[in-house]
Amino acid sequence: MLKAHFFEKRDKLMVYRNKTYICFDGDRDMRYYRLMTAWAANENFSFNFYNAHDLNYARDTSLEESIKRQLRERFANSKLFLVLIGNNTRYLTKFVKWEMEVALRLGLPIIGVNLNGSRTKDELCPPAIRNELAVYVPFSAKILEYAMKNWAVDHAQYKRQSKVGGYEYTAQVYKALGY
Repeated sequence: MLKAHFFEKRDKLMVYRNKTYICFDGDRDMRYYRLMTAWAANENFSFNFYNAHDLNYARDTSLEESIKRQLRERFANSKLFLVLIGNNTRYLTKFVKWEMEVALRLGLPIIGVNLNGSRTKDELCPPAIRNELAVYVPFSAKILEYAMKNWAVDHAQYKRQSKVGGYEYTAQVYKALGY
């Protein structure tokens, strides 16, 4: 009986991490998040991801702790963290900053997606990730898909080497993707 209980408990703790957690300014940058989900749904795009936000729905009217509990559930299933960086993202401290801090504590690979088209970390980068290991790309399906497929491996290698800071892809990568 003890053995069965142990396996039940262990199975509940085992989580398959295959989701992508997307952090963004819900008031100003929702259209970019929606466009990403449209790319994934469109058969003419190869872009695809398992969206952590499909797990549950945090209502705007929920209490802060209730929302954070639901967000922690999303994190528990995530293997990658994307932050959509808009004009105001760096000023958001209630949830967006908290989400970035959780991603860092969990060691999730971070992709900074610049909504202004920048290929590098720039002045809009939120302070919570400014000096952390992350790759920065512009908001575009091809480079975002490339980063989602490749950054986790690069991130793990850089972590083993104790590297930090912002990374970006070379001009050759962009050229190979048709930019």
